[in-house]
Amino acid sequence: MPVEGSDELKQTNEIGMFIPVMDALANIADKTITGDALLTQRKLAHYLVEDRQAHYVFTAKDNQPTVAQDIRLAFENRQAPDYSEPYTLTHGRIESRSIWTSTLLNNYLDFPFVGQIFAIQRHTIDKKSGQETFEMAYGLTSHSPMSANAEQVLKFNRDHWGVESHHYLLDWNWNEDRCRISKGHGPENITCLRRFAAGLIKSMSKDSVAATTEKLARNVRRVFDYLRMTENSRKVILRYQSQEV
Repeated sequence: MPVEGSDELKQTNEIGMFIPVMDALANIADKTITGDALLTQRKLAHYLVEDRQAHYVFTAKDNQPTVAQDIRLAFENRQAPDYSEPYTLTHGRIESRSIWTSTLLNNYLDFPFVGQIFAIQRHTIDKKSGQETFEMAYGLTSHSPMSANAEQVLKFNRDHWGVESHHYLLDWNWNEDRCRISKGHGPENITCLRRFAAGLIKSMSKDSVAATTEKLARNVRRVFDYLRMTENSRKVILRYQSQEV
């Protein structure tokens, strides 16, 4: 992808690279490929299901306005969800997701190989303020209810955004999408270093990756302390170890 350019150019390249990337994978038969709204394309659905015998789980947004609107209308008068997660506490928020699924539009939607449509509601409660938010997302999948029930479809969706959030972290903190390294093993090496740094910070710091990186960038000596590479840091480790014993 180009370092600079219009959003339209970037989007076109991402769509165009989908099939070459999938072609590089030897066997994806019966696997489930997830994509955000940008990749909700009829051509890609045909490729996955017809050519590779795989499944898709796509998000429906306004780049496919008719499809998205039809799915929203189908769930307008939804009743009890087909599945709801238990509430969990993460990052100071209590949250849960609920999902509704339906096969009513399988033969109606102008999209290939639809096995069911779905609506996902994210309910979030801020632990400190008590403020509640409700967010809705809509999508479609080639999975029938027999091959993936509501709980499984929700898991596909959550796993996808778990990967997306990791990419966002790398781009936000290290401008990965704008990186100009392209020769030899440079791209692979630098992305491994970024992921190593992110994992190390998450395992050792209570602050965010961004906040910790900013602190460390101001003091090179602190980086070595953080990595337990100085005499002072080794003394701290030994003191903690003696306390544990």
